[in-house]
Amino acid sequence: MYRTVFRIAKMDCPSEEALIRMKLDGLDGIRSLDFDIANRRLTVWHQGAYQPILQRLDSLNFDTSLLESTETDSDTAVLQPAAERKLLWQVLAVNLFLFVLEALSGILSGSMGLLADSLDMLADTLVYALALLAVGGTAVRKKHTAKAAGILQLVLALWGFFEVLQRFFGWAFLPDFRLMIGISLLALAGNALCLYLLQKSKSREAHMQASMIFTANDVLVNLGVIAAGVLTWLSHSKYPDLLVGTLVFLLVGRGALNILKLSR
Repeated sequence: MYRTVFRIAKMDCPSEEALIRMKLDGLDGIRSLDFDIANRRLTVWHQGAYQPILQRLDSLNFDTSLLESTETDSDTAVLQPAAERKLLWQVLAVNLFLFVLEALSGILSGSMGLLADSLDMLADTLVYALALLAVGGTAVRKKHTAKAAGILQLVLALWGFFEVLQRFFGWAFLPDFRLMIGISLLALAGNALCLYLLQKSKSREAHMQASMIFTANDVLVNLGVIAAGVLTWLSHSKYPDLLVGTLVFLLVGRGALNILKLSR
């Protein structure tokens, strides 16, 4: 048995953890995965060489590097599929609820920032759904579903981007900043709940560290929409909302490309 530690510089939110789990799914010899999102580290207990693991991680372009690999006689508990499914269903349900809430609020308020944030929530929902599929699922089914989900997400991101351009150069009414701020605060709480659920099995110290991650994409998006709401209120301008919407749609598009990599 070997204990190998990788540093994954671009792993800063739970959805990227789910992508990594799916990428390593089915690789022979892996006994357990331990994610430390706060410190951007992944510890793998495995049999055989670490090179196949590193090769799969490199294919995600998350800036992965090897920290150490040591032989060990100690074993570690492996999360059973039933427990993993339960955990993934919990975070999927939270993200799906927030997607519906933000999408409806974005339409009612006329905010592209909220609509973009709702698509970001949908992107996370798709990632967790794919991770659920990976638990006990076949590799072929997983790849086909990943391709369909990635294409859907990419189409939605492109639609959002062109909608922003249309509103930027054309007519657009001022979005409701009250809805923007209020719903984004709820989404921020939802992301914190997901982070807690995904990290609750770790030690208290690691959990506290992970709970303090404010650089995660989802949290940055929520804060960006809140800031756009405040700037809309102060400036009476549509442009802060459109700017945040553009940035978020670009993030969603990047996430779609990451999902499509899983279908190769």
